[in-house]
Amino acid sequence: MQHAVSKAIDAISNVIIGQENVIEKLFIAILVDGHVLLESVPGSGKTKLAKSFARVINGSFNRIQFTPDVLPSDVTGIRFFNPQTQEFEMRTGPVLTTILLADEINRATPKTQSSLLEAMGEGQATIDGITVPIPAPFMVLATQNPIENGQGTFPLPQAQLDRFLFKINLSYPSIEEEKEILRTNRSEDPLQSLIPMLSLQDLQEVKADIQLVTMSEAVTDYLLRIVQATREHPDIMHGVSTRGALSLMKASQAHAWLRGRSFVQPEDVKALAPFVLSHRIVLEMTATFKSENMEVIQAILHTIDVPVEIEGS
Repeated sequence: MQHAVSKAIDAISNVIIGQENVIEKLFIAILVDGHVLLESVPGSGKTKLAKSFARVINGSFNRIQFTPDVLPSDVTGIRFFNPQTQEFEMRTGPVLTTILLADEINRATPKTQSSLLEAMGEGQATIDGITVPIPAPFMVLATQNPIENGQGTFPLPQAQLDRFLFKINLSYPSIEEEKEILRTNRSEDPLQSLIPMLSLQDLQEVKADIQLVTMSEAVTDYLLRIVQATREHPDIMHGVSTRGALSLMKASQAHAWLRGRSFVQPEDVKALAPFVLSHRIVLEMTATFKSENMEVIQAILHTIDVPVEIEGS
């Protein structure tokens, strides 16, 4: 099954040029029931990335363009009275899907943002007091534009940031990558050539395999030392929560599985820690003038001794 997932990653990489690492993290996220927050400037291909991912896994796709006037019911759905049948009917919202693109989520009001919390945390939506389960797998792929923070936006509260497995900053492509983007999009949209390569049932089977990936005591201690360091660092006001530690463990298991291993190595933890932990810390006010969250996490990783792991131990 690793080969099938690798082929799916390659297929999306032919559409979204130069973002193989990001595509892999999307697969990791959906395989451990996680969600992803993408941050980049407009026009970097976030919507096409989400559509490509949904198509390859043969999942449904919905998109919400968040603005200040979007209501919680626009996300979850409503019950309305049908005068013809003289009965109340349920109309579910776009949250009931496989991949939900929450576009420019920081433009929505806090009340609307919070309507996603239940769906992200519990896999269900409550519509007028009625709980509706969201079929698995389900992933929120949220985007925000960093150049417009503070301009009619509502920064995500820490409780909601903690619900995202990864926060990823999409970088500009290199000249060669951008040249390839121009070439592949010259005559037609390469997205149209994508076909389903995995089924939702395949993903469920992979999830079960990932849960069997082991983590030795040495690697577990290494992970926890990183988490503990965020709680003791002088530049950090609030460190990583226990949910963050669990998220890093599960993501590391998936990272190891994608590399054909049945056990987690320290390198799996180290590779993913910046993307799992950076959005889960709150810096002291003075520290925000000299460092970014990602830089602080990278500095912490350099101070923690990496254990020498014997294969399969």
